Amino acid sequence: MKPAKLHFWILGWFSVALCCWRTSETFTQSDIRSHPWKKLYFAHHWPVTVCKMNANDCHDPPKYWTIHGLWPDRAEDCNRTWHFNVTEIKDILSDMRHYWPDVLHSSLNRTQFWKHEWDKHGTCAATLEVLNSQKKYFGKALELYQHIDLNGCLLKAGIKPSSSYYKMPAIKEALTRFYGVTPKIQCIPPEEGEKAQTIGQIEFCFTKELQLVNCVVLEGESNPMQAHFKLGTSELSVCNDTLPTYYPSEVQGHK
Repeated sequence: MKPAKLHFWILGWFSVALCCWRTSETFTQSDIRSHPWKKLYFAHHWPVTVCKMNANDCHDPPKYWTIHGLWPDRAEDCNRTWHFNVTEIKDILSDMRHYWPDVLHSSLNRTQFWKHEWDKHGTCAATLEVLNSQKKYFGKALELYQHIDLNGCLLKAGIKPSSSYYKMPAIKEALTRFYGVTPKIQCIPPEEGEKAQTIGQIEFCFTKELQLVNCVVLEGESNPMQAHFKLGTSELSVCNDTLPTYYPSEVQGHK
């Protein structure tokens, strides 16, 4: 190839490469902007209720509130190429199995639940430096769990699993008084022949600075997170203040 032709060929190749690089950069920035979020929902669920919703392989569920997930609002599945790798959280596996267990599947070796949470929510939360790796994301959730200490709060308020019913406003008041913010409480509505709803999930909201804030949705503001969570034939929704509330101690014998 003659020098002149070689010169133009190199210039042409460089221009194409530069164009592709700029296009790729623009796509990446656009992709990030397409997943904006403002706060985190930190969800605890009551394993006995989870098992009631879907028995599956659910045997002898924990009798304490466990982690369901740490969810940015307005964002899901932000990076499908950032795959879950359990070796990145090997140092915290013991705590993960205890405080963030897969309630529906009894095997300690199952990691599918954590993979789902990372793929759907962790990849979006990772825009924060304190959550920008799998170990940071899961580790920070464990840290928040200890800080919230929902189990301890409810016990101090005299709210514990019982065959008797609670009034939902009393549960809300106890949580608000303890934390200074209003969480979101979800229940299974009464099934046919039942009069009480069953408490199943409590969500706390955090700012990007990891400060607690109210979870209530202001008038005129849409709720970015799904209001309903379904397992099997049962579905969680925001609890009804007027219905008696059941806080079950066992999977069997629900009234």
